[in-house]
Amino acid sequence: MFKIVGVVIGFTRQRGRSMTKTTASLQETWTGNKSCQRLQHTALCSKFKTRRSHQAALRQFRRTLAMSSSSSSSLAVIFRQMFESVSCTYTYLLGDPETKEAILIDPVYEKVDRDVQIVTDLGLNLIYAANTHVHADHVTGTGQLKKRLPQCESVISAVSKAEADVQVVHGDVLRVGNVCIEVRSTPGHTDGCVTYVCHEQDVAFTGDALLIRGCGRTDFQQGDAAKLYDSVHQQILSLPSHTKLYPAHDYKGLCVTTVAEEKSFNPRLTRTKQEFIEIMNNLNLAYPKQIDVAVPSNMVCGYQEIVEEIRRSRDNGKTN
Repeated sequence: MFKIVGVVIGFTRQRGRSMTKTTASLQETWTGNKSCQRLQHTALCSKFKTRRSHQAALRQFRRTLAMSSSSSSSLAVIFRQMFESVSCTYTYLLGDPETKEAILIDPVYEKVDRDVQIVTDLGLNLIYAANTHVHADHVTGTGQLKKRLPQCESVISAVSKAEADVQVVHGDVLRVGNVCIEVRSTPGHTDGCVTYVCHEQDVAFTGDALLIRGCGRTDFQQGDAAKLYDSVHQQILSLPSHTKLYPAHDYKGLCVTTVAEEKSFNPRLTRTKQEFIEIMNNLNLAYPKQIDVAVPSNMVCGYQEIVEEIRRSRDNGKTN
């Protein structure tokens, strides 16, 4: 069993279209022959050199990890789930307690002070600020985080065509400190949606693709109900049933769900594909309040000067 105190990540990352590899051993708390097990995991992580070798190495890594887990191993990680009440957005902080490297997933512009404070309080080195997609209901905090913490790099899907330091595609493996995160493409809410999967910890960060007892809307921003249905079933609900799923939003006060729960109780995704499409095409949801500012801002990493210019332009248009 893994003991989540927080979270650790490790990365093979993409800049433009070229792959860059970083190496680090997988820090775990083992019983038995610790040095041997550490060497096994270091060797396996180092195999993530190309997309072609990724799948085979990942399968081998999981097999070795499963065998090692029988020795009552535990992986200590730093994990924080933080909430922004206006858009009901969850931001996730994952950090390696050994190397102090960390990542933020889906930061919010108005909560950058909070995020910087918790990173500072915990003595972490924020390496990445990652988005699951180009959000329409809030402005991302990645631009401001990069200014406040110069070593931080922004991450987003290459398919989104949004600006970022690191653009990822399906099958990439990100590394922060000692933990690997697999990037899975889960389009349907938007074309650029991704889910970040930490296989070692049995957790996944699903963005807006899958919510707790729900899913993201599909009536704007390249939305496609059929594509979303396939993405969720093939890339998220195909994970082990005990996998914990952390969404980008919740509107009912819930924090986490599991694959097993959503396969049993999700009122939309337990239907047939055609039934799901009909449900999504007839939701008649209100126009997102912040979309006119959020989407163009998030396409340019949420930089403050650009955000303010977009807001002034919008406000001037309303008064004319």
